[in-house]
Amino acid sequence: MSSAWISKLAFAAGLVALPAAGWAQSVNISYLTHWSPETVALLEAAAKDFSKTNPDVGITVRAVPFGDLLTTLRSQGGSSDGPTIAGIYDLWLPELARDKLVAPAPEAIANEVKNAWPAGVVSAASVGGTLYGIPNEIDVYALNYNKELFKEAGIAAPPKTWAEFKDAAAKLTDKDKGQQGFGMINSWAAGAVHPFASLLVSNGGNLVKDGKPALDSAQAGETFALYEDLIKSGASNPAMATADANTTGPFLDNFVSGKTGMIIMANWWESALKTGMGDKFANVATAPIPVGPSGDKPHSISYSWMTVVNAKAGEAEQKAAWEFLAWLNSPKSGKNGASAMSDILMSMGILPSRSSDIEAHKDKLGSEFLSGYVSVLADARPFPVVLGGQEFSESLQQTLEALQYGQVSAKDAQASAEADATSILERAAK
Repeated sequence: MSSAWISKLAFAAGLVALPAAGWAQSVNISYLTHWSPETVALLEAAAKDFSKTNPDVGITVRAVPFGDLLTTLRSQGGSSDGPTIAGIYDLWLPELARDKLVAPAPEAIANEVKNAWPAGVVSAASVGGTLYGIPNEIDVYALNYNKELFKEAGIAAPPKTWAEFKDAAAKLTDKDKGQQGFGMINSWAAGAVHPFASLLVSNGGNLVKDGKPALDSAQAGETFALYEDLIKSGASNPAMATADANTTGPFLDNFVSGKTGMIIMANWWESALKTGMGDKFANVATAPIPVGPSGDKPHSISYSWMTVVNAKAGEAEQKAAWEFLAWLNSPKSGKNGASAMSDILMSMGILPSRSSDIEAHKDKLGSEFLSGYVSVLADARPFPVVLGGQEFSESLQQTLEALQYGQVSAKDAQASAEADATSILERAAK
């Protein structure tokens, strides 16, 4: 990892836990997540460590599939019997805060977070200047490619421009072998939208600008046209693109088996790649997003996650929850100056966002695979966190899928996406 990046993130070192509570009676809190059983086990182990010095606080971890996380939080979060703590995608925060389902962070924690995390990450965990939780992971996108397939196709280096990208995709496509040059994603909102958005911002465009949709721009038109070109040329096959946030489905299987030459994907799926590819994981390399004809340099869309506390939970439960989260995210809870949260994230190949955690994990973050993601962090563009953001993302997903399957032209997809986004964001703002 570059010393320049570390220096940019060299903020305050410690997240101070709230003053230890003298609990008059046992307090039980629950933690809702979408993590796998293996990762849940790591969180449960951290909870047990916390309980050694806080024996009157009981912590239960519950996991649901990613697709059920927001609905579970909405249906149960308004109750005092709902989960005390939840891990959420920052895109959901504006609506959860508006509906008073999540509690503002106590002043002591808010001050420490503002000093110990990058400003952009803090902003994504805030609404109207109020911090509503503790940030944990940050995810960015990069071009992943199969070095062995590149060698077979006579491609010497990863593409830097869209022209090189389309040329490489064509060379990597072999219909007789059932091999596609570039793998898109469908059936999963973030999976479909974020790679498209990364290409868009690498072409000088935006999804949303000044709070309003910007999908009617010339840069967006060029990005929709790029997708149309890849589909029409046969370099991308939508039948190979089905995915979901938990298994990544056939999309993953086709890349793992060498049937897909290139994809644009986030850093968190390193563990799935390693499991699926075994020794062949060494064939995977990462590179920045190719730059479009209207772009200046590679940019990735970034998004982050955070942990929040149920605003409807009792006073004692909320206090215990914040104290646990403060400890979980502090350098005192993990190994070698890292937080326990960052150790859990790194086990999945996920980048932690706390400044001292990035420093503590700099050796692993310098690996061939992850260093490609760390290198794009400085120029990443955050996915817009706005009211109606989730509905906007799902609507754009549907438009991109219609384009993938040839149901609409690039021109019509652009017009539809802009009109739908305008309606959604205007309605959400009322």
